[in-house]
Amino acid sequence: MLIVGNWKMYGLAGGVGEARALASALDTAPTAARIGLCPPALLIARLVAAVAGSKLSIGGQDCHALSEGAYTGDLSAEMLGDAGATLVILGHSERRAGHGETDQIVAGKVNGALRAGLMPIVCVGETLEQRQAGGAEAVVTAQVVGSLPDSVAEADFAIAYEPVWAIGSGLTPTPAEIEAMHAAIRETLASRFSGAGRKIPILYGGSVKPANAAELLHLNEVGGALVGGASLKAKDFEAIIRAA
Repeated sequence: MLIVGNWKMYGLAGGVGEARALASALDTAPTAARIGLCPPALLIARLVAAVAGSKLSIGGQDCHALSEGAYTGDLSAEMLGDAGATLVILGHSERRAGHGETDQIVAGKVNGALRAGLMPIVCVGETLEQRQAGGAEAVVTAQVVGSLPDSVAEADFAIAYEPVWAIGSGLTPTPAEIEAMHAAIRETLASRFSGAGRKIPILYGGSVKPANAAELLHLNEVGGALVGGASLKAKDFEAIIRAA
């Protein structure tokens, strides 16, 4: 089980205390799940220092495909690793929609993450229009295929399914819809990577909160969660973790 918090563009220095509180809670009452937090890049090094010695991993929310270059404002995977990050979210729908990231671009970033020794969490998901048109599974499985370079075959990585229309909306698909999509993703991974494809974590994301975490995390083929707003507060995020 892998549960990762995505702070998005939220969190100032005060957020360090929330990360420290979460790490302390997990040290006091350990969990078998792997836990990560992905804050804004400026907080990565501070959170790494604050939770040193705990089982809480810190990651980035994006990286450039290349290790260095004249790309003002971008961060390479090597820079994230140098700050202490061990994982990185890639291909989030907000990046795909707001920054024009294609599957090819995401695949390049996955290569970059692996080159730097980071675990990529590759996001896929459909819009409401695509679901209503009956093409949700085709859209998502095509993203899985297109966003994963061959280099991931022997790597530690995860897929995060986030229905775009559920992110931050308070809406969630039905349990049957989630299980159907995760099953389709699983078969796609198994077809591509054989037996190894049966073990790759498939996270669910999209308005995951303490009230629905237990139900979501125990659905078939749900191997964890990518949590947005509810990960900003230690108590809320811990409640989700304890529901696993």
